[in-house]
Amino acid sequence: MSSDLIAARAIQRVRIRLIPFLASLYFIAYLDRVNVGFAALQMNSALGFSSSVFGKGAGIFFIGYFLFEVPSNLILARVGARIWIARIAILWGFVSISMMFIKGAASFYAVRFLLGAAEAGFFPGIILYFTYWFPARERARAVAQFSTASMAAGIIGGPLSGVLLSLRGAGGLDGWQWLFLVEGIPAVVLGLVAFFYLADGPAKARWLPDDEKAWLLDAIAREQSISLPGPRADAAALRTGLLDPTVWRLAAGLFLIVTSGYGFSFFLPQIVKSLSGASDLAVGMWTAVPFSVAAIGMITVAAHSDRTGERRWHLSGCAAVAAIGLAFSSIAPTPVITFLSLAFAAIGLYSYTPPFWSLPTAFLRGDAAAAGIGLINAVGNLGGFTGPYLMGFIRDASGNFFVGLRVLATAAALSGALILTIREKRAPARSRVPLPQP
Repeated sequence: MSSDLIAARAIQRVRIRLIPFLASLYFIAYLDRVNVGFAALQMNSALGFSSSVFGKGAGIFFIGYFLFEVPSNLILARVGARIWIARIAILWGFVSISMMFIKGAASFYAVRFLLGAAEAGFFPGIILYFTYWFPARERARAVAQFSTASMAAGIIGGPLSGVLLSLRGAGGLDGWQWLFLVEGIPAVVLGLVAFFYLADGPAKARWLPDDEKAWLLDAIAREQSISLPGPRADAAALRTGLLDPTVWRLAAGLFLIVTSGYGFSFFLPQIVKSLSGASDLAVGMWTAVPFSVAAIGMITVAAHSDRTGERRWHLSGCAAVAAIGLAFSSIAPTPVITFLSLAFAAIGLYSYTPPFWSLPTAFLRGDAAAAGIGLINAVGNLGGFTGPYLMGFIRDASGNFFVGLRVLATAAALSGALILTIREKRAPARSRVPLPQP
């Protein structure tokens, strides 16, 4: 069998084996992270939360996430993905379920913080895990297919949350309590499955035929051993992942776009409610629309970025789309145009992710990859605190969501501008592993 055919079969087999399961985990992770936005339709009035209290509590998740992100990713690199991803999922599932017991602002803040600490390391851990399985030229597409789970969480999670909110009073629980209970259980179940299903790397994958395993191990080893020129020669050193200026600029760019993204996603149900005055179930249905459009955009952008090998202008373009959509939604003359502008913004906000993660994985290796990916994701996701906090504070101060949307638009525009200042670091062309498209 030719080497090209073995390569194509190996990549396809890995894709089919890993991505659906890991995407299912991310679907639940994202749902458990943002379902508080739907719970707010009932929870805020039931517990007396202002927009500021809600925004702070929604965002404090990312403080716990930030503090434990890098250590979690380093531990995953040491103990293996099978054990650590299973641990993360089981723990975050139990914490998510416990959200149904909150009684006031203090318990809301505490449980959201613990949820962030429990989930810390999952997303960057998967990005690191992909470097064990996918050569560089396949990575953006793999990340895109994995990341569409966040879109699915918006598409399916909105209507599902609307249905669960309609259970108000059943079994003595409010609808928002049912939401946290039902949507937290799958994480525990999938975490247990992950322990038995995942392999720590190709060498331990019993489901890979020997020839495909040998090709994949050789391809990954050749990429990992590439000696990058100049300051990239220490690409595997821990200090590179923590101190490299490009790592910090990437973290800043991610922080700005995440500020926009989570300010958008946590408050989208309330914005749609204010625009339409519809029932909780109808709001859940309508919020699925921006995520459906964004899913198409994400796959399209990732495929084009992989095909051309270009990342920066794709990222800057996504940030521009997000900024334009958010800005126009704040001045649109009718609720329908406002909603369409928000859907347009979602394309840019969510298409940004796959090509972004191809930048750090192109020049970081070994411990530097574990630390650098964790650091970028940790610092970047502090925007998940900043965006909702600003939206809640501005909503209480101004009485509407429009000023906050302009702030989110500004953050997205700054992210796009910053990314253009980063010089892409790539391995020499002669060292790349040729891959046919499966």
